[in-house]
Amino acid sequence: MANTIFTPSFMTGDEVSIPTFALLDPSGALYDGAQEPALERDHARRLYHAMLATRLLDERMMAAQRQGRLSFYMQSTGEEAAVVGATAALHDDDMIMAQYREQGALMYRGFGIEAFMNQLFGNALDDGKGRQMPIHYGSQALHYMTISSPLATQIPQATGYAYGQKLAGKGKCTLTFFGEGAASEGDFHAALNMASVHRVPVIFFCRNNGYAISTPAVEQFAADGIAPRAFGYRMHVIRVDGNDVLAVWEATRAARKLAVEHNQPVLIEAMSYRLAAHSSSDDPSGYRSKKEEETWRSKDPIARMKAWMMAKQWWSEDEESAEQERLRSDILATMKRAEKQPPPPLESLIEDVYAEVTPALRHQLDELKAHIRCYPDAYPRGAASLDAVKLANDAQAE
Repeated sequence: MANTIFTPSFMTGDEVSIPTFALLDPSGALYDGAQEPALERDHARRLYHAMLATRLLDERMMAAQRQGRLSFYMQSTGEEAAVVGATAALHDDDMIMAQYREQGALMYRGFGIEAFMNQLFGNALDDGKGRQMPIHYGSQALHYMTISSPLATQIPQATGYAYGQKLAGKGKCTLTFFGEGAASEGDFHAALNMASVHRVPVIFFCRNNGYAISTPAVEQFAADGIAPRAFGYRMHVIRVDGNDVLAVWEATRAARKLAVEHNQPVLIEAMSYRLAAHSSSDDPSGYRSKKEEETWRSKDPIARMKAWMMAKQWWSEDEESAEQERLRSDILATMKRAEKQPPPPLESLIEDVYAEVTPALRHQLDELKAHIRCYPDAYPRGAASLDAVKLANDAQAE
């Protein structure tokens, strides 16, 4: 019988070594033998703008959190190339299901600074009506599913959504971002199995940044990262240098072709590093060294792309200075406007679930209003919302 053995011979997986696809070295030059991808000048500048704007937004908003202006924030510092590069390889109407460090994807697709700020402050202009924690973005117009805090829930959802895309037959796919920590959840395995069995156009994009909060990758799994898991599901897989935006873009382009044209799910593992803390609640000095951070800082994805673009005369130091100044000014001014906006009206608490508000919900809202009126000093913003509702009702009655 073919492929049959007659004595016990165990395998551990060490027989397979997965290489890392890369094009740019840390200095921003092409590796010897690497072929430059067909990325046009204007497209490259769009990628770079999204990466730079994301970095500056993160810096400003982390400072705002430290000043007490925000309750919570998460940065994507060091991982911008993985997120923006992958997004740029998709069509703009492909679905993205993110974890919570993918603001670069929205930035690339045109989510404005004002939209970011309105969500972060949960004000009356927020599309989500202030119902989500900061950084839990969503945009129906930009095909970006609203973020959920629980790890890995978006991964099986992506498989299901992609199955619908397959049935629709319009040549679209879904890409879902997650970290290597989320890949330890059962949802990850269920999603990959379902995607392979039903052959759906989904790209599983793992940002392996080395840490699941404070737990290093070596304490999460014994295997060679996340990529080898694809073999258990007979799935296409590639490992890529996540700090090399050209390699990420090229790998994701090829993955999209497999997904859309052949209904083959793909797993991409992008090897990167979280240069910032896990979140504004985290202190990374307790679990990693400054020397380790500096080693990865020398591989900064933004500096790498900037060097490559400057070598091609697609960017200059003067443009860099002007763009940074413009972005910082825009971010600061927009933040100041957004934090002065009133909160969403209390009436919005019971909207969007039922076509007609149920008596039970209406009763609960009336009780909440009565409570706020009893303790206006404890709910200054709530009291303001009540006043706004009253004025609106009075105006409508007239």
